[in-house]
Amino acid sequence: MTTKLDELCVNTLRMLSVDCIEKAKSGHPGMPMGASPMAYVLWTRFLRHNPVNPEWPDRDRFILSAGHASMLLYSLLHLTGYDLSLEDLKNFRQWDSKTPGHPEYSHTPGVETTSGPLGQGFANGVGMAIAESFLASHFNQPGHNIVDHYIYSIVSDGDLMEGVSHEAASLAGHLRLGHIIYLYDDNHISIEGSTDITYTENRNARFEAYGWHVQEVEDGNDLDAIENAILTAQNEKEKPSIIAVHTHIGYGSPNKQDASSAHGEPLGPEETRLTKERLGWPVEKHFFIPDEALEHFRKAIEKGKEAEKQWQERFRAFEDAQPELAAEWKQWINRELPDNWDIEIPTFAADPKGIATRVASGKVLNSIAKHVSNLIGGSADLSPSNKTVINGEPDFQAESCNGRNIRFGVREHGMGSILNGIALYGGLIPYGGTFLIFSEYMRPPIRLAAFMGLHVIYIFTHDSIGLGEDGPTHQPVEQLASLRSIPNLTVIRPCDANETANAWRLAMASQEGPVALILTRQALPVLEQTSTQKEGLSRGAYILKDAGARIPDVNLIACGSEIHIALDAAKKIEEKGLKVQVTSMPSWELFEKQPEEYRRHVIPLEVKAKIAIEAGVAQGWHRYTGSDGVVISIDRFGASAPAKVLFEKFGITAEKVVEKTLSFFPDT
Repeated sequence: MTTKLDELCVNTLRMLSVDCIEKAKSGHPGMPMGASPMAYVLWTRFLRHNPVNPEWPDRDRFILSAGHASMLLYSLLHLTGYDLSLEDLKNFRQWDSKTPGHPEYSHTPGVETTSGPLGQGFANGVGMAIAESFLASHFNQPGHNIVDHYIYSIVSDGDLMEGVSHEAASLAGHLRLGHIIYLYDDNHISIEGSTDITYTENRNARFEAYGWHVQEVEDGNDLDAIENAILTAQNEKEKPSIIAVHTHIGYGSPNKQDASSAHGEPLGPEETRLTKERLGWPVEKHFFIPDEALEHFRKAIEKGKEAEKQWQERFRAFEDAQPELAAEWKQWINRELPDNWDIEIPTFAADPKGIATRVASGKVLNSIAKHVSNLIGGSADLSPSNKTVINGEPDFQAESCNGRNIRFGVREHGMGSILNGIALYGGLIPYGGTFLIFSEYMRPPIRLAAFMGLHVIYIFTHDSIGLGEDGPTHQPVEQLASLRSIPNLTVIRPCDANETANAWRLAMASQEGPVALILTRQALPVLEQTSTQKEGLSRGAYILKDAGARIPDVNLIACGSEIHIALDAAKKIEEKGLKVQVTSMPSWELFEKQPEEYRRHVIPLEVKAKIAIEAGVAQGWHRYTGSDGVVISIDRFGASAPAKVLFEKFGITAEKVVEKTLSFFPDT
């Protein structure tokens, strides 16, 4: 039965959100006004969380996938006792505030993921559920349950329209992730008006087809019905759940309820006054929090402390019974790598016939996976090509939640967002593979992984026209420049098997942002020099072939497969009496972090004849060649032909490098 206190608390959420948005003169009041009842029920009757310790490992996760309703989340966090003051709420959407326009992970206590780009939070939750299921399978023992909780989210019409939610929902249904419970704010309004103009399929039938458990709550203000639906969802162990809650956007506003104008703009002073009158709220008070409402919300603090205390007691019993497993848990949760984790990473012998860097990557991945049991991932249906399978390990499936090989299916966008969810959850190191060209499908979650500083590893193979006959639809030319433009994403394009091994070393140890490994389809010679250059790759660029002079005549700069073209060209250029340095530059991002003295040593400013070679667009390379230098590149789309023919036709050859180099020395 809904009490007057319940009504007071729901209206506190509504009007606190409205007042903060009104003060900012910016924001989205409609959804907080309509979705406050479901949020109130979830946060006060179900959500296991500890406001004093937001990082408690066995907490329920709550994702506001509809990040535009951020003021609803901030109100909940403040009211339940997180380190988010009323002054923080009043600074909504202001410079350097803890309450940005959309929720940002690691910026605001209690925010589990950065949401705002619709659909991303939905898919992140699937990743979190995969992580929860895997960790439960790995650590829970008879009589010792240390991982057992739910992944909750409030999702919107926009979330369900975005394609990434289709991909993630399909996989979640297949995997029978029963700890997912999503509340769908079914208000039938988007920015342009009623969803009837674009969105008329049977959403419930769609999710039933995915294998989800589906319920409806006809009245979004019926707290008991919402509570019963969540209880029913908790009892469904074999299917993810979605509860369609029929709500009214802008609820309580006399002139904006059920109108698209309530979505993305403040109500305005007059409409705010009218809304307060209709809801029986003190008209002259702003940011008003009744004492009895605050007291009720703040019960979350003691409940959270008690829940965590009980878990700590369970964990101590688990530690006594399973000391080795408990030590492993602590290591994983603290994001520590085990001693000697890289002891079996191979050093590849020099070999002119060589090995494709994607094949070398697969060997290195498997050598690491033997020692790092929380390395988990897969491919978007391309594992035979990407070499992403951990040999001897089962697939992650509904029947084998301990499996470390995730079959993402042809769902690149979903895969990227699910990887983010796994990383956000904690305890695991996720990786995902596809062809470099299809990184385009993944760009939104890659950007968010970089923004959030997540430890995610991308394995992007078939990195250039070197993939050959599949043609320009599959041949990346602009993708490297595109990825390099993303702040806090480290892109590494190794030139051979040993650089690939060192790239994996760096990717495993890097915890401040994602790493993209860019790998070849075709075999590349294994160089003698790279077996002793572990530090060189970690610095982003290094002198692979010394010129024998402090200031060379020529500096050839390349990465990936083009390094071998540069080395061949260097031999021919030296026959003309010129001193040639070859710089391997697998990672611009790592190079830019080096001291200026080192950077000037590797790419001397005094050298005018600087030639960069890459089988992709030239964009960005002039930063290193200077305006007088030359970039040998491909600034058009590819073609269908054997790889050797393509390199010749596009001028990515040693002969072209020699020609361009000698143009600097007309008397040679």
